[in-house]
Amino acid sequence: MNSDQMKDKTSEWLTLTQAAEILGVHPGTVRRWSDEGHIPVHRTEGKHRRYRRDEIELWALTARQPDSAGPEKIVQHTLRQMRFHISESRLEDEPWYQKLSEEARLQYRQSGRILVQGLACYISHDGQDVIDEACSLGYEYALRGRRCNLSQVEAVRAFLFFRNILLEAMISVYQESRIPSGAAWQDMLHKFHAYTDQIMLSLLETYQVFADNHQPMRGPDGKKGS
Repeated sequence: MNSDQMKDKTSEWLTLTQAAEILGVHPGTVRRWSDEGHIPVHRTEGKHRRYRRDEIELWALTARQPDSAGPEKIVQHTLRQMRFHISESRLEDEPWYQKLSEEARLQYRQSGRILVQGLACYISHDGQDVIDEACSLGYEYALRGRRCNLSQVEAVRAFLFFRNILLEAMISVYQESRIPSGAAWQDMLHKFHAYTDQIMLSLLETYQVFADNHQPMRGPDGKKGS
């Protein structure tokens, strides 16, 4: 990290003492955690330790007190990572995305926030009500896909695109907060797959219902698909 980068983001960077104040521990403890690799740390050209405020705050919430990280914090950090991983060019490479109108593209991108919020609630609280919400979300994905004249396979690919982006974002969040692999990672991955699998099943079941009823797909203009 060079001095220009440090100056551009002064408000985001903390000294060792400032990081210790946020964490409520002695600076020597932060120094030890840094040297042992337990806490995210960066070095200036002069080899001084510097800390990113968002990484320290996230580490305090998840690594030291994993149960205190509420859904709003998980959503905030995960959405930021998703914005980093998603790019318009990456979406443009997807054949199903090329078939969408501008309005439909916006709806698909915005659905990522709903996906994150639901997963965050499931990780934090669990419960049948969250699983029911996953079923509803799968139903909405199916309806959106049919409105956009996407085949079942294309609708699945669209969902998998955002699910995989979400998984990348969640892993980045856990890595940045230096959560050691173990129970916390196992719980996150288990709930991630349980939640997104339920969405996928609901999406497929909805498409099957329409197929069993011989209802043709219709495009955004309401006309039957070919």
